[in-house]
Amino acid sequence: MLGSRRLLLLLRSPLPSAGRARAAHRGTGTRMGRGKGPPARRLLAAEAAAATDWEKKLTPEQFYVTREKGTEPPFSGIYLNNTESGIYCCVCCNAPLFSSEKKYNSGTGWPSFSEAYGTCGRDETNTNIVRRPDNSLGSRRTEVVCKQCDAHLGHVFDDGPTPSGQRFCINSISLNFKPGSGQ
Repeated sequence: MLGSRRLLLLLRSPLPSAGRARAAHRGTGTRMGRGKGPPARRLLAAEAAAATDWEKKLTPEQFYVTREKGTEPPFSGIYLNNTESGIYCCVCCNAPLFSSEKKYNSGTGWPSFSEAYGTCGRDETNTNIVRRPDNSLGSRRTEVVCKQCDAHLGHVFDDGPTPSGQRFCINSISLNFKPGSGQ
């Protein structure tokens, strides 16, 4: 997703094909919707509106991490050393993501979990996470995002504890903690 400032700049700049599209429709009896603009412009406008909504709901730091795929500094997150029982939920939509039962100290500087909440063996069908390839830093990683709202949460690596062997390295700022049973 584009950053909100970059998206607004794109909305203000003319689309090169817009003039040609209007010219192509002249004299054909069809009209592009009045005041609606070309489809690409409408899509950008919708993304800008969504970004603005997230900017209103989240702190600037939360917005940077969850909507612009940022990362909080290591050893700075409020949940890094949390040992209470409960559920870690998405800061954007409140979907349950990780249980305290699967949290462990990886020594990496971010809260780490061996599996997502709702995992059954290796089956993540009933979880609220999605894995996506991430080649943004010149290396292959797997991004973890919220299935409900597409918030960037962190990354997952194959160097975790047994039996899963997974290390979900998650930004504290992308989480809300709800004390309770943890299951």
